[in-house]
Amino acid sequence: MQSNKHFLFLLLLLVGSIWVNAQEDQIIPLPIKAQKDTIIAPLFPITALRDSIPNDSTQTDSLNRKESILLDKIKYKAKDYVKLSQKDQKIYLYNEAEIYYQDTELKAGIIILDYIKNEVYAGRIKDSLGNYTQIPFFKQGNNEVIPDSIRFNFDTQKALIWNSRTEQQAGLGQLGSDAMKVYADITKKENDSVYFLHEGKLTTSKDTIDPDYYIRVRKAKFVPKKKVIAGFSNLYIADVPTPIALPFAYFPLTVGRTAGLIMPTFGNDPDRGYFLQGGGYYFPISDYLDLTLTGDFYTNGSYGFRGQSAYSKRYRYQGNINFRYENLVTSQRGFSDYSRTTIYNIQMRHSQDAKANPNSRFSASVNLGSSTYFQNSLLQQNLPNTQNNSLNSSISYSKTFPEYPMVNMSVTVNHSQNTSANAPENNIQMTLPTFQASLERIFPFAKRDGIKKGIIQNVNFQYDVNARNSLTTNDDDFLTGRMFDNARVGARHRIPISTNFKVAKFFSVSVGGNYEDVWTLETFNQRFDAEENQVVRDTISGFDRYNTYNFSASIGTTLYGTFNFGEDKKIQAIRHVMRPSLSYGFAPSFDQFYDEYIDGDGEVVQFSRFQGTLNGAPSLGKSNSIGFSLANVFEAKVRDKDSTATEPKKIPLLSNLNLSTGYNFEADSLRLSPLSINGGTNILDNKMAINFSAGLDPYAIDNNGRRINTFNINNGGSLFRLTRANVNVGYSIDSKTFGKKEDEEGEEEDENPYDYVAQSGGRDDDLFGRADRFNEPPRGGDDRDSEDVENPIYGTKIPWNFRLAYSATYSNNQRQNEFSSHSLMFSGDIELSPRWKVGGSSGYDFKNKGFTLTQLRFERDLKSFVLRFNWTPFGNFERWYFFIGIKSSILSDLKWENRSQPPRR
Repeated sequence: MQSNKHFLFLLLLLVGSIWVNAQEDQIIPLPIKAQKDTIIAPLFPITALRDSIPNDSTQTDSLNRKESILLDKIKYKAKDYVKLSQKDQKIYLYNEAEIYYQDTELKAGIIILDYIKNEVYAGRIKDSLGNYTQIPFFKQGNNEVIPDSIRFNFDTQKALIWNSRTEQQAGLGQLGSDAMKVYADITKKENDSVYFLHEGKLTTSKDTIDPDYYIRVRKAKFVPKKKVIAGFSNLYIADVPTPIALPFAYFPLTVGRTAGLIMPTFGNDPDRGYFLQGGGYYFPISDYLDLTLTGDFYTNGSYGFRGQSAYSKRYRYQGNINFRYENLVTSQRGFSDYSRTTIYNIQMRHSQDAKANPNSRFSASVNLGSSTYFQNSLLQQNLPNTQNNSLNSSISYSKTFPEYPMVNMSVTVNHSQNTSANAPENNIQMTLPTFQASLERIFPFAKRDGIKKGIIQNVNFQYDVNARNSLTTNDDDFLTGRMFDNARVGARHRIPISTNFKVAKFFSVSVGGNYEDVWTLETFNQRFDAEENQVVRDTISGFDRYNTYNFSASIGTTLYGTFNFGEDKKIQAIRHVMRPSLSYGFAPSFDQFYDEYIDGDGEVVQFSRFQGTLNGAPSLGKSNSIGFSLANVFEAKVRDKDSTATEPKKIPLLSNLNLSTGYNFEADSLRLSPLSINGGTNILDNKMAINFSAGLDPYAIDNNGRRINTFNINNGGSLFRLTRANVNVGYSIDSKTFGKKEDEEGEEEDENPYDYVAQSGGRDDDLFGRADRFNEPPRGGDDRDSEDVENPIYGTKIPWNFRLAYSATYSNNQRQNEFSSHSLMFSGDIELSPRWKVGGSSGYDFKNKGFTLTQLRFERDLKSFVLRFNWTPFGNFERWYFFIGIKSSILSDLKWENRSQPPRR
């Protein structure tokens, strides 16, 4: 059987070869010369072929053929080749292939276009090393997708995407919008606005290859720039699943402000029980206004409520309003230590663009409330504000009438509140309101637009009025009707007249007078009641007034002195500028406004019915005094270290040094006034500011500490007796001080991280600590590129900064010889590595011999996460904070926070 197979195979080969030879013998070549065809086939032939074939007048096909719904031309190109296959009815693009159709853009290593189905497929290609390159890039409108491969239909606009990667700008926080990366193994594009994901990942990590965290979603619906709605989702950190999971999840991706819940922080307070803190809702009311409502709840009954609203209209105005109210319950009802108190704080800021209305302006800066709010608040982030000793507010409206003579008017409401522990009983002062108006300076004997010469042409006068409703109150009566019980109302009209001229070219002389008219709505009469043996003060309601006037003159000049050391010296010269001034003042006695009564000892006592009014009483007794002042400025001219500089460098030695004193001719004793000295300067390339003042009394004091009409030098002492002295030193330095100075032009300043503390009345630096606002993203300077963080050029250069403030006040009025205040405060930060920061602030009170508020800070940048730890190790506000969470504002609720509670004293 096997041999028959071989025989049959050989027979077939023999017959086939004979048949082929027979066919070749029958081919006869034709003598036709080949010519090049003049018709060039198009790369995309289907439409061209349809256009080139004439329409048959007889249509035999009764079926309705589906027409193409392409609305525009498809443009395509590739680097290596474009292959047209009429058999497959496809076009093949290879290496850097690109296709453009309307708002759709597709780039990939290889693209296959099916021009019958109007469908395209794109994928990667392998390089010579076998690695995949030229990942597809798909863009439709503003939506971008970077997959491993994609299949897209131009007609239905549907697509099937494998291993897609897209980035969505979402949120709007203090640092701007954040980027949310969306990954999916398989993505189905339903239409322009809806995608369905299978096995997806959501993250804000900058590392797109190996994110340090992500949220895994099994199935999800993705609407670009709007939302992601997912089923079961859980958090992965470094590809390790965590127990943080939700049966369903909603991720908003809208750009701009969107209404939504604010997740609270959970914790435990040993005095108030478990709590939820900071939960609430955000309302974007309009493009110019928003509202944030948050609150706190404690299981023992304590609660807090906060409302915050910000508004802004470009080129018009901007501002914010904050209201905080807290109900503090200690212990439980029925226990002896049970207590309940309420505290509140109101803040408002409004500023108007100067260009909005040049002749009218409204501004507000309000900070008022309970004096103990920052000390007892449930919000421990208020730590720096616990050191505030005052709250101040001002609301003002001003109007200018530019016509000649120009008139300026303003209405102002002021508030000042002392929050220190030793504040007086009536610790709140307010003016409701203050009205001010002023008329510009008028020169009646000179032309308005001419040069004024001589004593006559320089004669000028003004007019201004100040009317106030002033009151003092306390925390209990504040914002109630009782705070108006001791209100004082009054007005002061003032007309100053003056002129100035030169004497002997070098002396400037000024001569003038002042007239005042004071109004009040109530006065106080005094009498001695013999039966009660006391002085009785009666209030007389009704309008009353008095007027005063005075005369003044001054003469001054400017003297210059230069000490030259030579141009070859390092210090080439020292310049001294002196401005001495001599002044004289005279005011008569206004006895007509004073009355008398006889006290219990039979002595005559003079009083004025205007004593105790808002503007006080006129002076009793003639004033006839002379004053002397001397202002000094010291500068040094030094050789510049820069050899290319052509001029020496000027360095201030003393920016100002002022001395002043006076002599009263009418006084029966102690005619000479104490000598007052004050000055200041900046040294160390303006890094250190020094200010000082002192008082020197030429008179001695007796054993009771009272001044006597005997010069101190005649009493066995020195020429002057030091009665007071004060010095303040501020110093700021950082690592850039010792580096090369770079051109800082065009650099934008980062947002001040202490604005929140300053707006609440605190310092604009961290010498009292830094606010614990852990729920906010890192501020300016922390958002660096990953390359700078991963590969820093450090060497011996480690970023750091240091601040110091020294203050000392010496008192010796009555030979007490003591420092009434003496403290040193310091703070600083150091960046040990690109991702490690440590810092702290503290101080020492030399008078009370103890440390001031001390805070230690640690921060670790974990790429997508941030870890912070703040610790106040001792004192009345001893506490610690620990926080770890995602930096992005989109997922800022993914955090863990733990804290201690400050001791209640």
